[in-house]
Amino acid sequence: MPLTIKSKTGVHHFTVEVAATPDQQETGLMFRKSLAGDRGMIFPYDPPQQVAFWMANTLIPLDIVYIRPNGTIARIVNAAPMDLTPLPSGEPVVLVLEIAGGRAAELGVKEGDKVTWTH
Repeated sequence: MPLTIKSKTGVHHFTVEVAATPDQQETGLMFRKSLAGDRGMIFPYDPPQQVAFWMANTLIPLDIVYIRPNGTIARIVNAAPMDLTPLPSGEPVVLVLEIAGGRAAELGVKEGDKVTWTH
């Protein structure tokens, strides 16, 4: 599914897998050995809620992007492979986007940037 992030550096396009079920959300990107720079996984939450992610069985670094109900980015966390430290959203969110580690910084994506997801 298409997802875009509009930042000061431009509009960045991603194709995302949707982790819609509890099982899909629990598994996420575990055991993957790579993730292309234009790919990711989205975790929808309805109603908005505070969530925390961790990197159990996740072999690659990820950027975890927490997204508010208004579509703006609340927080971006750089997550290290296999780290079991909870990484909280810090506020209620409706979406969490996982992309390749370091990709947000490469693209100049920041907190407050706007995310649009067609679903």
